[in-house]
Amino acid sequence: MIKQRKYIFGLFIFLILIIFLGISKGSAAISLNGLLHGEYREILLLRMLRVLAAMAVGCGLSICGVTLQALLRNPLAEPYLLGTSSGAGLGAIVALLCGLSSIFLPLAAFLAAVLSMFLVYFLARENNRIPATSLILSGVIVSILLSGLMVVLISTSPNEALRGLSWWLWGSLQVYDPVLIFIASFVVLIGFFIIGFFAQDLNAISLGEEEAIHLGIQTEGVKKILFFVVSFIVASLVSLCGIIGFVGLIIPHAARFIVGPNHKVLIPTAGLMGAAFMVLCDLLSRTLFVPVEIPVGVITAVVGAPVFIIVLKNRQKI
Repeated sequence: MIKQRKYIFGLFIFLILIIFLGISKGSAAISLNGLLHGEYREILLLRMLRVLAAMAVGCGLSICGVTLQALLRNPLAEPYLLGTSSGAGLGAIVALLCGLSSIFLPLAAFLAAVLSMFLVYFLARENNRIPATSLILSGVIVSILLSGLMVVLISTSPNEALRGLSWWLWGSLQVYDPVLIFIASFVVLIGFFIIGFFAQDLNAISLGEEEAIHLGIQTEGVKKILFFVVSFIVASLVSLCGIIGFVGLIIPHAARFIVGPNHKVLIPTAGLMGAAFMVLCDLLSRTLFVPVEIPVGVITAVVGAPVFIIVLKNRQKI
């Protein structure tokens, strides 16, 4: 336990360092002296908002990945499994094609993501139960259906709308609305505490539902609560910054490799690791090809794929 606490403390220090780099580095570097004397206040404020958004996204997607992998007992489960990303994407497309301003795009994406989540839930439900296999299949079916509708609408949309949408679908942290960022961060924070409250239940369910039932855990009730919590977190994050892949898949595995499967430690570890990883990826997206910025989802995919391979190889050696 002491060793695990040291890992968490080390991750916290690393996150502080990455936050400092995320604020000070970019197309226009800000010196430490400039930070201390309040120079570049506007740039500083924008970067702080961006770092906060990155932390919320990284933490939220990571803890959602941990939760779904435990509930479904599937190492390939990730936050977008429940169809929320496709639903949010379709909602954003419809909003753009209807001529709605960018102010209403996050709201349209959020509402569509929530509706897709309810659709997956009702398709998967069997006699007031939610079998893991049915949930996965329902999520895949809904995602394919909504993705098909997205392709149809994109292929018939004006070029201007298509350019703006393609950036959003690859993920973008160019969100400078404090209200949206704080709402999404608040949803992630509340979700973090709710998921953490069920950490011991997740430990039991990850071993098997029968074992969890024998321990007196109301598995179906826990699953419903956590599925909805995860869905609302993901819907909030996708409506904020678009679809950013790989984070909710690789970070839970990396955190589990470091501190083990105990969710009481795994959840905060994954949250810290995901936040640091996302801030780092955003920093790379802004600084690799200055002054051109590439979508952060591209960075997470390029960085995430090799990391995931390394994690799998190390697990095979144990």
